[in-house]
Amino acid sequence: MAGRFEQRPTRTTVRGGHVVVPEPRSAATGVGGSGSAGGRTRSWVPPWPLDLGLVLGPLRRGPADPTFRATPDGSVWRASLTPVGPGTLRVSARGGVVRGEAWGPGAEWLLDRLPLLLGESDDPDAFEPRHRLVAMTRHRRPGLRLTRTGLVLESLIPSVLEQKVTTDEAYRAWRLLVRKYGVPAPGPVEGRMFVMPEPRVWSLIPSWEWHRAGVDNKRASTILRAVRVARRMEEAVALDPVAARERLEVVSGVGPWTSAEVVQRSHGAADAVTVGDLHLPGIVGYALAGDRDADDSVMLALLEPYAGQRHRAARLILLSGRTPARRHPKMPRGDIGLL
Repeated sequence: MAGRFEQRPTRTTVRGGHVVVPEPRSAATGVGGSGSAGGRTRSWVPPWPLDLGLVLGPLRRGPADPTFRATPDGSVWRASLTPVGPGTLRVSARGGVVRGEAWGPGAEWLLDRLPLLLGESDDPDAFEPRHRLVAMTRHRRPGLRLTRTGLVLESLIPSVLEQKVTTDEAYRAWRLLVRKYGVPAPGPVEGRMFVMPEPRVWSLIPSWEWHRAGVDNKRASTILRAVRVARRMEEAVALDPVAARERLEVVSGVGPWTSAEVVQRSHGAADAVTVGDLHLPGIVGYALAGDRDADDSVMLALLEPYAGQRHRAARLILLSGRTPARRHPKMPRGDIGLL
């Protein structure tokens, strides 16, 4: 029965799922409050239902992500490295009105793109459910839209860290590296949030620090190759998702799994279904055909009726809660930093 059991916190379910954003309430200023001293503001009324947790949830890299925070007053905070510098964005929604507040050199850039971040360029009406499970989940999640950040490296680097390791390992590495080499986020965040490092800073991280963060040489080398061509990577936002993926995959170590994970966020790519994932084929196969042993080819065949919208279909399947019961032990967590 869909939703009867809590989903396993795998990488796919975490990203396809829903970050809990509390109902708006009054709160003190600071992180979790409504103070906007020194910040720029913008109000916007979306002409559709909006669920901040569903739209922005895929941008969070674990519950302790130093660049993302959902607070008790019903706000979502993000710290980003924009093309014009670091910026902090606070987004809240009350009574159908979205309020954005931003601080730092990147404040204006973040506010200008607030509607895109919240799904303005997405077209969920183009999606036609072909399975009852998918139709029911879509009906229950009217506030789901696909975000578009317009930033590549902020999705590429953590996606590389998540290659072939557990979520705990990947999130720990992201947390440690951003806190140590990033800069404190601007605005009233009391030093509790950080902006990820600039490309040059990533390139100067010593090998032993990658090791201490639990990042093996293969993933570290992929990130180093990517940041050396950071400008070309960021220019991919002007391309369509297919061309953008081709450009990303020119970097050795960036394959179809990673490029799909990136354009889902940077471009809001509705068709960029993730292949090569350990769990997703089995989840899709089980939900749509009762086949928990499905591989990528079976998953793609099942999603073929959703051509052009396969990523959206996969997200709805993940949100349905219909996942096979675990029958194998969890993937063991490793930490090369202890070696």
